[in-house]
Amino acid sequence: MSKQITGFSKLTKEEKITWLANQFFTDKKQGIATLKSYWNSNEKLQKLHDDFIENTLSNFYFPYAVAPNFVINGKDYTIPMAIEESSVVAAAALVAKFWSTRGGFKTKVISTTKIGQVHFMFSGNESDLVAYFNSIKSELFEVTNNITKNMRNRGGGILDIELRNKTSDLNNYYQLHVTFETKDSMGANFINTCLEAIANHFKETETLDIQIVMSILSNYVPDCLVRAEVSCKVEELYKEDAAHYTQKFINALAIANAEPHRAVTHNKGIMNGIDAVVIATGNDFRAVEAGVHAYAARTGKYQSLSGAKIENNIFYFWLEIPLSLGTVGGLTKLHPLAKLSLEILQKPTAKELMEIVAVVGLAQNFAALRALTTTGIQKGHMKMHLGNIIKQLTTDEKEVAYLLEYFKNKPVSHSAVVAEFDKIKA
Repeated sequence: MSKQITGFSKLTKEEKITWLANQFFTDKKQGIATLKSYWNSNEKLQKLHDDFIENTLSNFYFPYAVAPNFVINGKDYTIPMAIEESSVVAAAALVAKFWSTRGGFKTKVISTTKIGQVHFMFSGNESDLVAYFNSIKSELFEVTNNITKNMRNRGGGILDIELRNKTSDLNNYYQLHVTFETKDSMGANFINTCLEAIANHFKETETLDIQIVMSILSNYVPDCLVRAEVSCKVEELYKEDAAHYTQKFINALAIANAEPHRAVTHNKGIMNGIDAVVIATGNDFRAVEAGVHAYAARTGKYQSLSGAKIENNIFYFWLEIPLSLGTVGGLTKLHPLAKLSLEILQKPTAKELMEIVAVVGLAQNFAALRALTTTGIQKGHMKMHLGNIIKQLTTDEKEVAYLLEYFKNKPVSHSAVVAEFDKIKA
């Protein structure tokens, strides 16, 4: 029996849910009830969420939490995080407290340049194309004047337009490489609108056969960089055998630079913290992920995003990453919790948000490496995960209390919890 449907988007939300239940749910009544149980009782707020995307049926919640006690450039922060992984917020809060007594985090925005490109094909004489570009370059700025006016008033706009020959990578392929400053806006719509105006004007020639393929911003922003760092004396890092464990920490980073399989997991841990803040502030975590991982492979080999060294008995640990973020426009204005997150962060500029996000990424990496090179990652992680395992097995309060107490000082694994649960149910 076919499960295809025509005109699905034109159905009401109720009709969509009914169709879905009839087609896929084993227990139709329960399935419908589950979807509706996640509706917001505030109809106006639910309507806002419904309009974010097409074919909305319900809401899919992430836990929303805060990690307090971050000190960044001498200023106190409590940082909102939206994530489902159990140990992330706990690790962030623990590390924040640890470094708050050791000078806190130091950050610096290195650059904020963003990139957009007009991709086109041209099979003629390159010198003719160069001459045409040089003759029309000033006009390419002028055709965007109406679009860039407000951005220019805020100190942003188009920085430069370059003609780039990419024929060594693909026959007949050229591009207009456009750099932007978008201030407190992430700027995706602004950049794309400018690029389309530039492309439309650039192709208007009777003498050259310029075939525009597409105009689009790039989520790879290697010139939109921020650095976060911590440092302290080696003996302040660990209660015992500080020199030994600090060297293990350094070696763990060296392994992440030498072995891509390790580097991916290493950087994933960094992104646990970064994504959580990016989501909580209504920014685009997919764009950030893509750009950051591309940056990790910029040398031709995928490597660690963080670095560490010991110099004159001082331990230095840092993270340098590309981040394109905004604090105005998009979901930052529409989503009530995103707006609240920015209030919690004391209404940061885009640059300040870059610094905050980088710090949480560094904090997560510190927590992971510290655990891996001492007690192991699973001890803390599985303790945090214990509650989730128990919830899958029982809702009886006495059983929950018993299992939490039983595993207080025992190794936690899914099979061990199930085995003990089966014993008490026998």
